[in-house]
Amino acid sequence: MTRERPRSTPVVSTKAPSSADAPADSRTEPPHEDLTEQAIKTAPPWLLSAAFHMSVLIVLALLLLPSRPDSRIAIEAHIYADQLGDQLDFISPLPGDDKDESREPVVTPKHPLEVENPFAAPPKMDVLAEGQAGTPAIDAPRIGLALSGRTEGMKRSLRGRYGGTDLTEAAVQLGLKWLARQQNQRTGAWSLTGPYRDGANAENDSAATAMALLAFLGNGHTHERSERYKTNVQRGLKWLLAQQDNDGCFFNGRLASHRFYTQAQCTIVVCEALAMTRDESLREPAKRAVAYLIDCQSPQGGWRYSPRQDSDVSVTGWVVMALQSARMAGIEVPYDCLRRVEQYLDSVGLEEGSRYVYQTGWPVTPSMTAEALLCRQYLGWPRDDQRLVKGVQWLTLPENLINYQTSRNVYYWYYAAQVMHHMEGEPWRRWNEVMRREVPKHQIARGAEAGSWDPWDQSAHDLSGGRLYVTCLSIYMLEVYYRHLPIYSGVYGR
Repeated sequence: MTRERPRSTPVVSTKAPSSADAPADSRTEPPHEDLTEQAIKTAPPWLLSAAFHMSVLIVLALLLLPSRPDSRIAIEAHIYADQLGDQLDFISPLPGDDKDESREPVVTPKHPLEVENPFAAPPKMDVLAEGQAGTPAIDAPRIGLALSGRTEGMKRSLRGRYGGTDLTEAAVQLGLKWLARQQNQRTGAWSLTGPYRDGANAENDSAATAMALLAFLGNGHTHERSERYKTNVQRGLKWLLAQQDNDGCFFNGRLASHRFYTQAQCTIVVCEALAMTRDESLREPAKRAVAYLIDCQSPQGGWRYSPRQDSDVSVTGWVVMALQSARMAGIEVPYDCLRRVEQYLDSVGLEEGSRYVYQTGWPVTPSMTAEALLCRQYLGWPRDDQRLVKGVQWLTLPENLINYQTSRNVYYWYYAAQVMHHMEGEPWRRWNEVMRREVPKHQIARGAEAGSWDPWDQSAHDLSGGRLYVTCLSIYMLEVYYRHLPIYSGVYGR
């Protein structure tokens, strides 16, 4: 029987074992060393190199990491109620806003396409240089970007920025549905006289087709891009181009008084479609249409019913908008043509140019004043021009705001809405507060004519244009938030 050796207390060594090491003796315990130092001494060289380089990468990443922005956003919220229900609307000022003049409701978008800044336009567009070349002496804004608000994300952003609501846009969409139902399925054209009720007194299918197409274009629908109305626009535009003669004229109606209204409206359609799509097949028809207008300018400087014969503010205003649309599409407009328009407007302006008449000797009216002031804005009057300021102040008096009960005049409201939108600030706020409520409220909501607006039997314009005419002008008004970018926003000069 062997005697068992007594067990000694084990000693834990921090030294890495090796084949040459003898068993530890409890009486000769090695001196204490730090675990980190021991790990460093015994680690293989590749591990030390990897640790060093990893540390360097972490330090560099921390240095280059941008500071986290403050996620706290201060907003002011209020409730704007309409027939669609209560909406929580909010807006924060855009960079560069000097005054708190436009705190209008912003409808929260349903789709993630809204742009962050509706005025963050590209610094240069090819269309600008050619479009401005013909008018160097007139201090008009660069308008090549004017139609860029019609894309889906821009529409929602601009509608919120300028106080549009779900109700205003719902009215536009319902109106476009009505227009689509009225298109002739065989030809692709529209009619002023029917098939709807309360049509015009006389037919002018070129003007009717142009006005319908302008409503679709104003909402961003073209013959190349549209989820719902691409075919409608394609067929309408094809029919309209087939009406143009070799001189560039589109008019095919019986009433001579419609000639240049029709020509201007058709020219706007072709030029806007060209500007929005860059479809070069439209450039030649657009250039011929513009050339016809320029060639027919009267000695007074405006346009009326017959080529080179007479002028009135009503027809001249439509033609000026056609010439502006041409410039948006990069088509040159001679400086002398626009200079003569300015001279004509000078001849029909009263009260230092703040109010206007239909023709010399006629009384001042809000409609002719609004139309002439819009021409002045596009021809270069600055926002603080006192003639413009005085005219706008008059147009925004309570008795001149939209009122369906006492003085229905959709023609005037259409032009005034554009003037006020370009002015922005307080004039636009006063106008829009009424417009965004009253115009949708008077749209027909049910029945065969749902989406349209009734013509008023006391308005000469309503009777001559009928239901389609009144409906199209009403749609244009509710598209004003994005149809053209505001002239004085600064985006045109970038």
